[in-house]
Amino acid sequence: MEYTRITINPNQMGGVPCLRGLRIPVATVVDMVADGMSVKEIMEAFPDLEEADITEALRYAAEFESDICPFPQRIP
Repeated sequence: MEYTRITINPNQMGGVPCLRGLRIPVATVVDMVADGMSVKEIMEAFPDLEEADITEALRYAAEFESDICPFPQRIP
């Protein structure tokens, strides 16, 4: 999948994936969603973000996870 909103710049934020060159890491947005924040709340916290940024951050994280753990894991 091609990501148009994810940027990786070794000179910015230590090279972690960020959104549109902003200093907002993908992981931060994913953590906010995991903590139960709504899209509206995330956009209020980061006014430079757009809804499509949040969607792409989640897609990016899901693809990254599937690359690390390609098979479903059983939860004991």
